[in-house]
Amino acid sequence: MSDLTGELIDSRYRLTKIVASGGMATIYEAVDTRLDRNVAVKIMHPHLAQDEKFVERFIREAKAAAALSHPNIVSVLDQGWNQGGVPCVFIVMELIEGATLRDYIHEQGSLSVERSLQLLMPVASALAAAHRLGIVHRDIKPENILISNEGRIKIADFGLARGELLGTTMTAESSVILGSVSYLSPEQVQRGVADSRSDIYSLGIVFFECVTGQKPFQGDDPVQIAISHVNERVPAPSTLTPSLSPDVDLLVQRSTDLDPDKRPRDGGQFLEELRALSEKIDPRRRQLSLELDLPPAPIKESVRERARNNKKKVEVPKEDTVAKDEKRKKKSSPRVNRNRKIATLLALILGVAAWYIAAGPGAKVVVPSLAGATLKQATKELSDLGLAINVKSEEFSEEIPQGKIISSKPAGGGRIAPSGTVDVFISKGPERFDVPDLTGLDQASAEKALISNSLTLGDSTSEFSSQVPAGFVVRSNPAAGASVKRNTLVSLVISKGIQQVSIADYKGKVSDQALNELSDAGFDVKQQFVYSEDLPAGVVISQTPGAGNADKGSHVTLIISKGSEYVFIPNIFSLTQAKAVATLKDLDLKVNVKTVGKKKVKVVTNVSPKVGTKVKRGSTVTITVG
Repeated sequence: MSDLTGELIDSRYRLTKIVASGGMATIYEAVDTRLDRNVAVKIMHPHLAQDEKFVERFIREAKAAAALSHPNIVSVLDQGWNQGGVPCVFIVMELIEGATLRDYIHEQGSLSVERSLQLLMPVASALAAAHRLGIVHRDIKPENILISNEGRIKIADFGLARGELLGTTMTAESSVILGSVSYLSPEQVQRGVADSRSDIYSLGIVFFECVTGQKPFQGDDPVQIAISHVNERVPAPSTLTPSLSPDVDLLVQRSTDLDPDKRPRDGGQFLEELRALSEKIDPRRRQLSLELDLPPAPIKESVRERARNNKKKVEVPKEDTVAKDEKRKKKSSPRVNRNRKIATLLALILGVAAWYIAAGPGAKVVVPSLAGATLKQATKELSDLGLAINVKSEEFSEEIPQGKIISSKPAGGGRIAPSGTVDVFISKGPERFDVPDLTGLDQASAEKALISNSLTLGDSTSEFSSQVPAGFVVRSNPAAGASVKRNTLVSLVISKGIQQVSIADYKGKVSDQALNELSDAGFDVKQQFVYSEDLPAGVVISQTPGAGNADKGSHVTLIISKGSEYVFIPNIFSLTQAKAVATLKDLDLKVNVKTVGKKKVKVVTNVSPKVGTKVKRGSTVTITVG
């Protein structure tokens, strides 16, 4: 793909430099001119933009990331098709200034277990959030794990993601082809299927690579690597790095087990096991987790009931009791105080969890992403969730085909009360207006005609025209009848009238010269031939119009001499009959032949009128042959 640095995308994003480039797209650093901020713009390669499947995958990436709100997932800010300038499909993301985990491993080599856990736990946390929404990343690898300059970890590239919220799945064939072979789970290679446990397998491979500095299966043949993932267990990392503990070996091999059922079920469970390993390695790091992206503990008692019971138990303490309690607090040890704080935080977590399930988002139904689905598909999908559907309106859309859903309210990933109704907005397809025929209109009338058709007058140029009077429209660009977007700029070509061209005086000049020069100047030349006693044949006698200026393309008539009307009878005595007849006819004379005698070879013996007589062309000459 050619370098688009300097281009303005969607009249908003100014591309400043290339950040990275892959087989599917190129990522640019850009400036959002509307909000004055730096962003990353991912632009699909033009040859792939012609393939609907690749475009769908590209859009799916945007939807997958947009459906997630997590500090460890790269945020998607915008997506669209650039219409002005260079046509392209793009995604706008937050700009992460830093490096990839791949870069980090290349620079550092194998990492310590502690550092590896610091890098991987945020990734597991992000996957936990995705897995709860039914989204599977399918392409976890060091290249898709970003490390900002501030040390923040982010997952990028949901281009292979699938799940309920995305409304699409990948085929077995495409799954095998599109995934990064060194990190593919056995089930992806064999059957082209993937769930949350497949992401865990890939992250386990990344864990192996972090602590050893290399991949478990290597080689130049991708097929052979894929076969190794199917048939061979991932070796224990300690076989390459002997200093590693058995606990590291156990977790790596458990997360990369050939049997998906033996792996951690999702990102949340794997995160817990990573934290447990971290705490085992360094107990001082043990701390209470306040991550709300993890599944909350089940609550047996509702918030309302607990509040009611607590209210009944509350008693006003006596003064002496208060004094004793204050004295006891002062004597409490740091350990007791710490335990009290922990207990308070636990109570807070339990309260939040109870609210989440009983009255908050947890009590509601997650709305699937309906964008791009037909009304029939959306109706079935919502019906299966116990939800109703309401067509709110039909709107034009450049991205979504006619008859399919543009968006919903609540949007995909949002929550709604059970048995609630989801409003959907149906695409009427791209909004298009026909360019009217403006030929022969003055500029003011042409502009009114454009406005009435929801179009905008663009630049005007002028040219000579023999068909349209000066000051009126010759044609438009786009041309009349073209189907274009609302407010498309339509440029006009205004007539300057007929072009005036200079004509020379060709009287007395050779007719061939006059014919060539006048034709080259754009005139329609007509020739008339007449006899002239003054000018030889082929010379111009007169012209109409005469010398001066005339309209380009107009008619010019040349009167050309045929020479004298009279000729002299030549001496044709002793010529054969055939030669004599031909000579006379060349002079535009008619011939009458008289034959005498019985000679085989007959020659002219007499001519009438006599040789040397001046006669008009067309006269009859009698010859006698014998």
